[in-house]
Amino acid sequence: MFCEKAIELIRELHRMSDGQLPAFNEDGLRQVLQEMEALYDQNQSDVNEAKAEGRSDLISSIKLRHCCLLRNQRCVTAYLYDRLLRIRALRWEYGSVLPANVRFHMCAEEVQWFSQYKKSLASFMRSLGGGEGLDITQDMKPPKSLYIEVRCLKDHGEFEIDDGTVILLKKNSQHFLPRWKCEQLIRQGILEHVMS
Repeated sequence: MFCEKAIELIRELHRMSDGQLPAFNEDGLRQVLQEMEALYDQNQSDVNEAKAEGRSDLISSIKLRHCCLLRNQRCVTAYLYDRLLRIRALRWEYGSVLPANVRFHMCAEEVQWFSQYKKSLASFMRSLGGGEGLDITQDMKPPKSLYIEVRCLKDHGEFEIDDGTVILLKKNSQHFLPRWKCEQLIRQGILEHVMS
């Protein structure tokens, strides 16, 4: 049946919850593009036959295949656009370095797009704040306090805060640190916020 593979691509994205990125379905995308090529070729031959022989009975099948082509095009565009939106959201959630399990689900073009987006965002943030730059990815939610208590989930090594103090982040150690310095490490899974 027409358009089934394209609709399956959309269903695949719909099954995943927000914030998750399914593996790039290159095989499904290739099948949809092959179907589109076959529909286009069949339409071309029918249009040529309808013009040459004046067959108006082919017009309805030409229109049907054309509608299927447009539907496949919309589904492929929606699939790719939704993936880009999810990848963009991952930049805000994880920061400029994506975990390996997330990168594994991306195709080469998506990795390249992520890299360009990351560079554009960094350039924009450097242009803010009067020459010092402003990290707009910090404090995604308004903070209740400027300092938070965190627990280290894995060995990370030395961590320097603004006043020059160097803290050794070892597994299961707890620290009272500025929120804005910890948010990135919390998102990366190195620290966890201890709620008391």
